[in-house]
Amino acid sequence: MTAPEIKKLNSMRFLEAHDVAYETHTYNESISDGIGAAQAMGFPPSQVYKTLVVQLKDNEHALVMIAADQELDLKRFAKSIGQKKATMPTKRGAEMVTGLRTGGIGALALTHKRWGVYLDEAAKQHESILVNAGQRGVNVQVKVDDLVRALNARLLALTAPDAAAEASE
Repeated sequence: MTAPEIKKLNSMRFLEAHDVAYETHTYNESISDGIGAAQAMGFPPSQVYKTLVVQLKDNEHALVMIAADQELDLKRFAKSIGQKKATMPTKRGAEMVTGLRTGGIGALALTHKRWGVYLDEAAKQHESILVNAGQRGVNVQVKVDDLVRALNARLLALTAPDAAAEASE
């Protein structure tokens, strides 16, 4: 069985313009969460990264990419970028500021916004990760180093530290 033809998205054009190799993976677009997408594509949720829109002061926004099975630690994120506070907009709010549907929000499709892009440092445990291509049901698999370079992303600890790591600090 051959894979259905996927129309080239702006995120794919962006990767090509930055000489970044990628592989496209698709799943049923009715799936709107990262864990469901990971299962549908046959990858562990720790390798499939969701993109979250975070609101900062003065109505500025940032894009934060974390593994599908993780939760963003907003206080930790805000502190690590020198902000007092960061909040998550509603799903509708995220859709309004990005122009994309939730489940299809991806940093590669939002480069024109010139928002800060932050990638959880846990991504470094993988050679490549899957990120949304800007359309629900379409992910691209890229090498972590290439993604960081193309997006000028900052690697930060963005999820809650586990209890074992906290105990050793």
